[in-house]
Amino acid sequence: MTRFIDLPSMSRLVRSVGAARFVGELADALREDFLRWPEFDKSARVASHSERGVIELMPVADARRHAFKYVNGHPSNTSRGLCTVMAFGALSDMDTGYPLLLSELTLATALRTAATSLMAARVLARPGARRMALIGNGAQSEFQALAFHAHLGIEEITVFDLDPAASDKLARNLAGWPGLRVRRAASAAEAARGCDILSTLTADKTRATIVSPAMIEPGMHLNAVGGDCPGKTELHPDVLRAGRVFVEYEAQTRVEGDIQQLPADFPVTELWRVLRGEQPGREHPGQVTVFDSVGFALEDFTTLHYVLEQARRHGIGEDIELVPPGEAPKDLFRYAAPAREPGAGRRAA
Repeated sequence: MTRFIDLPSMSRLVRSVGAARFVGELADALREDFLRWPEFDKSARVASHSERGVIELMPVADARRHAFKYVNGHPSNTSRGLCTVMAFGALSDMDTGYPLLLSELTLATALRTAATSLMAARVLARPGARRMALIGNGAQSEFQALAFHAHLGIEEITVFDLDPAASDKLARNLAGWPGLRVRRAASAAEAARGCDILSTLTADKTRATIVSPAMIEPGMHLNAVGGDCPGKTELHPDVLRAGRVFVEYEAQTRVEGDIQQLPADFPVTELWRVLRGEQPGREHPGQVTVFDSVGFALEDFTTLHYVLEQARRHGIGEDIELVPPGEAPKDLFRYAAPAREPGAGRRAA
């Protein structure tokens, strides 16, 4: 049987675990899997582009499990009352090929992206960071705020979006969180001023300059989340040159991340090497660090594992017959043959 988690089930699961705990535990699980990086069969995602957006498939596997995610990115969807990003995925057993989990990943992706940002910031952000700017206040912004407030000690978040309604929504959702101050900014530059961590979460599929060199201050950590497909960027090239750049899977980020603007030999460091101690992260308090995050399939592998574990623990979701069960494996036709009436096929007396 395959455990099935739809959106209402995922919502119940996150509420049962607690959103802050979910992100924190997922960040810990991500770190454990990134430490096993060489054990995974990895590839850049397969993308199908159109004028309006992109649909991608993201596969990854280790010796025991295979995972994939289907995800889209259609920035104009909000004008039609639709989500910009939607996703679902599956986790399967490598021994038999049988699917263990079929799950929604739209809500879960927002949580895993925040958890990945948190995992990176723990080794890249300046110790004692207390102020963060959120530029782009759409669907993923609250999850980033939750992760950095609950698990990194961020006390003040300055927010800005070209759509004032998005910032209204964010401020409303964050209102009442103990120990967290939310301040509205009139521009991206104002939001960035004096912050320890600058997170960009914009959605337009264009070569935008959300962050310019003039906005960069010594010791700043940039958590660049929105540039995640060819032709879609957020950072001026000189921002990338201002410090050290860290990525998930270099082969994918070269095509999709902000570093697509730079020569192919521009030096970057894969995050797993920092986590394993093979390369340094932040080297001194005044250094500028950039996490050019595009999202990688291993993060969804970890998320699907975590969701399956928690779903079983909390009794959430349902078991479905997505594929034929084990009995009579060579007789697939029995599912297509017409039902027979009693006595059908007997010769008349």
